Amino acid sequence: MALMPKRVKHRKSQRGRIKGKATRGNRVVFGDFGLQAMQGGWVSAQTIEAGRVAASQYLRNEGRLYIRVFPHKSVTSIPLETRMGKGKGEPEFWAAVVRPGTMLYELSGVSEEAARICFSRLAHKMPVRVRFTRRRTA
Repeated sequence: MALMPKRVKHRKSQRGRIKGKATRGNRVVFGDFGLQAMQGGWVSAQTIEAGRVAASQYLRNEGRLYIRVFPHKSVTSIPLETRMGKGKGEPEFWAAVVRPGTMLYELSGVSEEAARICFSRLAHKMPVRVRFTRRRTA
């Protein structure tokens, strides 16, 4: 089941622009290893769910997966072969707005090798470039 907000103030949102790097949610907090976005974009709720399923299939109840993004943005579209005018389309899907540096997923309770393999499987599904990161020790 794809993620989406329980209720929103406005059904239809404007596209907006993704400017700058992520200042929040850009470091590993919950787990030991993380999957970090290298470029900005939209990650759909279906893509987030596909990543969760792929990770849970690989981990097989070993370790813990944390999802750090949530799809708050409604993306609308007009049906194909529709003439101009007649207003804005209906919400088609929900997406998470991702800025460069945003942590998408985190893992804990597994070895670094297993985390790398798991995140490489997730990376193939992501619409943005990602990299493997680990928790800072300071």
